[in-house]
Amino acid sequence: MSQRANTSELAQMEAPSESVNPEHGLPESFGEGFWGRLLFWIAVSFSTFQIVTSFGIPLDQPFLAGASLFHILGGVMATWVVWLVVQAVRRRGTVDGVLAWLSVALAFGLILKFGGSIPSQVVRALHVGFLCLVAGAMIANHRSGTSALRALGWIVGLAGFGVGLYQWALYNDLVVRAGELTSGDLVVGIAALVILIYLVWRVMGPALPIVAGLFLAYCLLGNYLPAPLDHRGYSLEQVIEHMSFGTEGIYATPTLVSATYIFLFILFGAFMEKAGVIDFFNDISMAVFGDKQGGPGKVCVASSALMGTVSGSGVANVVASGQFTIPLMKRFGFTSAFAGGVEATSSMGGQIMPPVMGAVAFIMAETIDVPYAKIVEAAIIPAILYFAACYLAVHLEAGKRNLRGLPKAELPNAWAEMKAKWFLVAPLGVLVYLLFAGYTPLFAGAVGLSLTVALILGTAIAAGLTVPALRVAFWIGLALVSAYSLASSVTLVVVIVALLSLWNAFSGRGRTTLQACVDAMADGARQALPVGLACAVVGIVIGTMTLTGLGTIVGTWMISIGKDNIFAALVLTMIFSLILGMGIPTIPNYIITSSLAAPILLQLNVPLIVSHMFVFYFGIMADLTPPVALAAFAAAPMAKESGLKIGVQAVKIALPGFIVPYMAVYDPTLMLQPVPGLEGVGYWLAVLYIVFKASVAMVLWGMAAVGYFLKPLAWWERAWAAAAAALLVAAIPLTDEAGFVLAALFVGFHIWKIRKTAAPLPATRS
Repeated sequence: MSQRANTSELAQMEAPSESVNPEHGLPESFGEGFWGRLLFWIAVSFSTFQIVTSFGIPLDQPFLAGASLFHILGGVMATWVVWLVVQAVRRRGTVDGVLAWLSVALAFGLILKFGGSIPSQVVRALHVGFLCLVAGAMIANHRSGTSALRALGWIVGLAGFGVGLYQWALYNDLVVRAGELTSGDLVVGIAALVILIYLVWRVMGPALPIVAGLFLAYCLLGNYLPAPLDHRGYSLEQVIEHMSFGTEGIYATPTLVSATYIFLFILFGAFMEKAGVIDFFNDISMAVFGDKQGGPGKVCVASSALMGTVSGSGVANVVASGQFTIPLMKRFGFTSAFAGGVEATSSMGGQIMPPVMGAVAFIMAETIDVPYAKIVEAAIIPAILYFAACYLAVHLEAGKRNLRGLPKAELPNAWAEMKAKWFLVAPLGVLVYLLFAGYTPLFAGAVGLSLTVALILGTAIAAGLTVPALRVAFWIGLALVSAYSLASSVTLVVVIVALLSLWNAFSGRGRTTLQACVDAMADGARQALPVGLACAVVGIVIGTMTLTGLGTIVGTWMISIGKDNIFAALVLTMIFSLILGMGIPTIPNYIITSSLAAPILLQLNVPLIVSHMFVFYFGIMADLTPPVALAAFAAAPMAKESGLKIGVQAVKIALPGFIVPYMAVYDPTLMLQPVPGLEGVGYWLAVLYIVFKASVAMVLWGMAAVGYFLKPLAWWERAWAAAAAALLVAAIPLTDEAGFVLAALFVGFHIWKIRKTAAPLPATRS
């Protein structure tokens, strides 16, 4: 390895020739030629539409000298047309320019119909329509062997977008005749379900469509089932009206959250990546942990934890960071299976790391009507314990194999990296502050995204200023103006970004930066595909619950079990989450399981947030659990090892992830939840106690799983450590005391055994 190699250079050396997203198996590109460029600009139009609607910018209100933003935009678009004509006269390429103009015109044209304030129902319908269009076009451009198949993919995508346009064009009429579908409404409603299920099948595999199809069949045929599974029966018109119109089916709360919070934070992550934050996190992790025992493995854990603060997809994180960390761990001496297991476990843990938390936090907050900051607050301690367990597993495995750290001279300097790039994390800091200060996630995400774009554009401008004093003055001025605009309105923030874009348009470096921002917008739309499609199709499950009362039937059964043994109810919920999660992503897994099981846990006196977190955590664990183990199989090509073997290692490393949710149910202070009778100092002492107990149990589980403490452990010593950990986890009188005593005896015996082995033998007389 060369002197002071940084992680971006290593990543380039280890990167595969073609990047494929493991969540949907499609390449991380839009395709070649005209159709690829067309899809690229459709994705940009999608992001533009979502940004404007999420920010809530009043486009029809007077903004400057009596002119609204629509008037200003009209002038810009007219000027743009003139520029395109001039370019065409000069015989310069204008295809990209025309497609760009059409993409912006489409986005703002959809909003213009409603005077700048577009109804939520229309936003949801167009969001799903854009998802269908992008998904159909991606399939056409990447999976079509013939022109006919390519045309079919585009036709299906356009038909899905047409469903959204139908609700956009006839919104007022649909509201007036709600509950009384016309024949045209019925055809469009059926098409919406068929197209959505087909595209989800093609993009994400058959598991989720099969689940949705079974629930849909239950709506139509459930009246023929024996009691208590039957319902009163519903006609096709009733089912289609419920599922394809209104806000109960495919346009339910998950789609609303996808169209607002989730999309905005996905864009935030895409722009942060363009700004260089991911490389910065990797370099800092290398600098701080690279020289420690098992250094590369600890770098993997630290960088995944940091990436989890801005990225919402654990499986995508496996691919993003694994192409660097897994080969490095293997070269360092870790086995292929263990290296892949560390990456899979750490990356999936990013979904429980605040503030983004794999986007589930937004759905959870919206579903249970709890402030987003409370969700984040409940996740902090378990997230720290989870990553501490991963770190410990690496430390123990490295000790077992006698693997030391990397040479300090080959690592980046942490202080130098911080001095050079500290400003890259400023938007993330502002985002976290706003979330905990009580602002809505939508406002915080809008501000974070705006600041990130301003940072990218401002960096390009500052680089062109040759005088250091001018650069300092520019950054101070930009900071002051940004602070003032944030205090005034989001609209002013957007205007500042527009002015920075205009400035960049007149320099070569600036135009390259602008192109990078446009690329980030397109990438964000593409990255939103698996999440957005899953949120839409899982609405069929939610619609079935609200239409037929299926949740009550399941709830009655689970309560009958849990009223006598809550542990049995928890185990059943865990098994259900793990089985369901083997075939579908974390978000739909959480939505389905929380709809069925979380309300029942609440009735069994499990606190509201804890019951939903319990379901959420095991949905994440499902991606690590064989035989499916999506995260493990995503790491397999880079580790050059069986996904099944990686999954087994991942489960061993993530064992505390299976334990913490149970401990939180029996002692909610682990998630900082209120407990009757505990207040003030007494409450915080209880928090410290449960954290200490959980930490000791985590360490003991880690030793038992790896088979190492200060020296390798015999099988009976591993069983001893596991028994002590189990006693600490069990919520039975006197088990804590017994667990601590057993743990102390284990540690004492192990140290005594090492000293006895190391002691020199007494000299013998001749």
